[in-house]
Parts: sequence; C-alpha cells; structure tokens
Amino acid sequence: MSSSGGDWIVVEENANPSSDYFVLPFLRAQGLEVERFGFSNPPPRERLRGAHVLFVRYIPTAWRRLISACRDELAGVYFFMDDDLLHWSSFARMPLRYQWKLLRLSRRHRHWLRAVNAQLLVSTPYLQQRYNDWQPQLLAPQVPVALLPLLKREDAGRSTEEVITLFYHGSASHGADLKWLRPVVERVLAGDARLVFEVIGNASVNRLFRGLQRVHVLHPMKWGAYQALLRRPGRCIGLAPLLDSPFNRARAHTKFLDITLAGAVGVYAAGPVYGNVVRHEQNGLLLPMAEDAWVEGILRLAADTQWRQALLSEARLCL
Repeated sequence: MSSSGGDWIVVEENANPSSDYFVLPFLRAQGLEVERFGFSNPPPRERLRGAHVLFVRYIPTAWRRLISACRDELAGVYFFMDDDLLHWSSFARMPLRYQWKLLRLSRRHRHWLRAVNAQLLVSTPYLQQRYNDWQPQLLAPQVPVALLPLLKREDAGRSTEEVITLFYHGSASHGADLKWLRPVVERVLAGDARLVFEVIGNASVNRLFRGLQRVHVLHPMKWGAYQALLRRPGRCIGLAPLLDSPFNRARAHTKFLDITLAGAVGVYAAGPVYGNVVRHEQNGLLLPMAEDAWVEGILRLAADTQWRQALLSEARLCL
C-alpha cells in the first residue's frame, strides 16, 4: 500500500472498533495524518484532491457518488474489512436485518471497488487468502492508544469471594454462538454459586436467558460506551465461543484484546482464529467447542484466583 503523499481520509459509520483496532494504528504507525469522516458529512470535492480515501467496512451512497466523480484526482481508494463482507454466501445465515445492511453497504459495491481500482485491506490470513486475486494487505489488531492504560490496571481480575463475574460481549452477528453458550452458562452457574454472568444483547437475548438466576443482560451500546464499560473493574472470566461457519472463519481475534483489556482471563474456541495467539493454559484456555470442556474449564478458572492472575499476566504480554 502506497503511503506517500496526500492526506488520509477515513470514512466510517461511527467511531468503531474496526477503525480503532486496525486502521488507525496501522496508519499512525507510519506517521500519517488522518482525518475521520462519517457517512453524512462528505467534504467538498476540492478537499479530496490528492487524498487517499479509506472506507471502513461500509460504503455509503453519497461517498460512492463523490468518489466516482473525482476518482482521477485521488491518490488512492481503499476498503478495509474485518468480516467477509463481499461474499453473500458468507453472511447468508445472519439475521435478516444484518444481511440487508451488509448487502446494502458492502456487498453491492464489490464491482464498483474494482472499477475504481480500490486496494483491499483485511484483518485475517483467511480473508487474505480468500481474496488473493485482490492482492490484499493484512493489518494486525493493536490496542488503541486510549486503552493502553488498561493493560496496567491494578484492579484486574480481582473479585470478592462472593462474586466472580463471567461475561460474553458479542454482537448480533454472534447469535448462534450465544445459543450454544446458554447451557454452558446454566451449568456453571449451578456449579459455583459465586458466579454471575454478564451478556450484551437485545430482547431475544433476554428471552434466551430468562429463568436463569444471576444473569445480567446489558443493552447493545456504541463503541464509546463499550470502552467505558471495559474501564469498569470487576470482570474475571471472558468467553469467546466460535462455531464453525463461513462468517466465523473470517473473524479476527479481537475478543482476545477485549477480554484482556477488561482485566479478565479468556476461554476461547480452539481453531485458527484464536489458535495463533492463545497458548492453552498459559495465556488463556483454548478449548474445543464441546459443552463439557467449557463447563470444566470455567469452573477451574473460577476456583483458582492465582491461576487467573498468572494467565492474565501472560495475555497482557501478547498485546
């Protein structure tokens, strides 16, 4: 990717983890000045002259129209994706509302990206291989500067003898993983009375866990609010299940960052997504997607505070 000459303009729906974990650290590491724009406020055409324009995940209509009108005046066009957004078959099993968003803002622009000679930036080796004919550049996730102090927080992983907080912070695209996790949560709550479970989700998630005691369902939130949530102390064990599906195969290991920044130790699904960063029983648990294995692993972590602290210390060294 050429980084010489011209301003860098990042186009994003809102402040988001894709920009903060991947795009901005990559650009700033090269000493580049970056200006961020939302969907609804494209600049005057003159402002783009000689600029590099980088779309994060989505391409709004107004921006597509603007870029088409002045493509010859730009230094370059780029598209970053941290999910498989350009193949409908990859997200065909997602909730219909989410499918429509990806079709409208990502998939339908595939041929346009080719037409404007856009360079593809991706988050995982899986995506790099899948889109090999695009010659994509791989970006590794990095901790945003604003969150670096969380790696040194002294309250990390601490809990009272009465409460140990277990959590799963997944988005709407993780619905199948969450359903798989439900019986695991039920069994570990029954197995250790000190455990409480925190999960982010909408009304359907609330219904999924209805009837279980010691479950707290948090309403979905914007990225800024989630960063504030990470800064709050008290979380001990984070969960990152991942069923084998076309969409999940393309995921990056950003939950390793989320869980570690929250001051917790993680239980992760074995496989290529987490297998390159998680070393089993050294900086987390790396387990097959088998209910009994997860129940046993979670209860072992809950029973051993010193072990959790040792695993967390090793996880921090990876970031």
